[in-house]
Amino acid sequence: MTGAAPDAGRDHGLVDIAIIGGGINGAGIARDAAGRGLKVLLCEKDDFAEGTSSRSGKLVHGGLRYLEYYEFRLVREALIEREVLLASAPHIIWPMRFVLPHSPEQRPAWLLRTGLFLYDHLGGRKRLPPSRGLDLAHAPEGAPLRAEFRRGFEYSDCWVDDARLVILNLIDAAQNDAKILPRTRAVSARREGGVWRLEMQSEDGGTQIVRARALVNAAGPWVQDVVQGVAGLNSSHNVRLVKGSHVVVPKFWSGPQAYLLQNEDRRVIFVNPYEDDLALIGTTDIPYDGSAEDVAIDEGEIDYLLRVLSRYFRAPPRGNEVVHAFSGVRPLYDDNADNPSAVTRDYVFEVHGTPDASPLLSIFGGKITTYRKLAEHALGRLEAWFPKMQPAWTAGAPLPGGDIGGRFDNFVVDLARDYPDLPRKLIHHYARLYGTRARELLGPARISADLGRHFGGDFYEREAAFLREKEWAKRPADFLDRRTKHGLHLTPAQRDAFEDHI
Repeated sequence: MTGAAPDAGRDHGLVDIAIIGGGINGAGIARDAAGRGLKVLLCEKDDFAEGTSSRSGKLVHGGLRYLEYYEFRLVREALIEREVLLASAPHIIWPMRFVLPHSPEQRPAWLLRTGLFLYDHLGGRKRLPPSRGLDLAHAPEGAPLRAEFRRGFEYSDCWVDDARLVILNLIDAAQNDAKILPRTRAVSARREGGVWRLEMQSEDGGTQIVRARALVNAAGPWVQDVVQGVAGLNSSHNVRLVKGSHVVVPKFWSGPQAYLLQNEDRRVIFVNPYEDDLALIGTTDIPYDGSAEDVAIDEGEIDYLLRVLSRYFRAPPRGNEVVHAFSGVRPLYDDNADNPSAVTRDYVFEVHGTPDASPLLSIFGGKITTYRKLAEHALGRLEAWFPKMQPAWTAGAPLPGGDIGGRFDNFVVDLARDYPDLPRKLIHHYARLYGTRARELLGPARISADLGRHFGGDFYEREAAFLREKEWAKRPADFLDRRTKHGLHLTPAQRDAFEDHI
């Protein structure tokens, strides 16, 4: 696959667009631009999705709570995109039902009903079932809840493997001849001869150069560092960093449903099924003024999340049951809201450039659900510099592996029929992560012994080689924590053995 390994060249010549940042926004713009016939290069200082884009709540959702802040345009766009993304990548995005127990101390029932009515109709919902009321005293969804929560609601949103969403966009970009450079830091950018000269430094200390007709700053929490430190320009916008933390515990209820819990501070907490037998709980919203690289969950956040569970569930998990925790920094556009939860999740562009000067487009804010539309809007802002750019195309195009041609469960059955001697659980794993690309991964393998060394769980050497050769994986966390979630299912000894292997 073109671009699957770091480019050995030091001078990449002239491209149309050079993108700084390998999170979801940068990846989405790279995919869209390359598919429109533009020559694209993307560099990322770390691994792809290593920052915010692998540390989300892992939802493609409209943002039900944003209706309280009158973010109707953002919610509508997100709800429309929810349907688009579900169709484009049904292997890594799938529907999920959310149970919202009514807590009258936080929000009255009429307000929730009104919000859910808008949520059902604002975005032209077609693929997902509508919301409904629940009698939690008798409905199975109420069984794990405390007796005082007798009334509730249920609505639809979608789950997403966030880090894989980034990778699939980059694979598509690379297949359209984009140059993709992981672990390559943008050092300086200056306008020379009507174009940007971007100097980059790879992890081995080598210098790489590219000249670009336009520069896109999709650096997320580091967006202002790129404007001021790399490009040497002044910005009229500010980014506001908000820390969001999650914990992972063993799943403590029956059924496929998730829960949305209202807390006493009017925050909402998601309690989602995760990796079959686990639960993902979050998030917190805390102002953050440290280095984005150093963000980490603290004991106060863990206690906060577990206290919310204790308020609602009969048998909530305890602190010693936390098996994993992570934090991310959301680079929100600073709209001067007092409450971090009220800061807009919308995105704003800033463009430095004139018709005679090559532009720098910087992205402030955004969310995973609207990344594809953000990419379209970003390229629309650059259209004056690229009048021959081809039209938008991603709305109806599947992401790599997403062309399963029907229901995911039927695809799994077909894949199992082709590989009858492999364990069904393993087949399901490959189908979920790789979709139709699973056949490329498996190739002539017919039995588990054909997959090479077994590292534990569902992780075999053949998959590790595929991730290295096709998805830019290099370090242990690339394989175990971002491209896959095998790390959650390996023992410390098994993880150490894999690290020694690579």
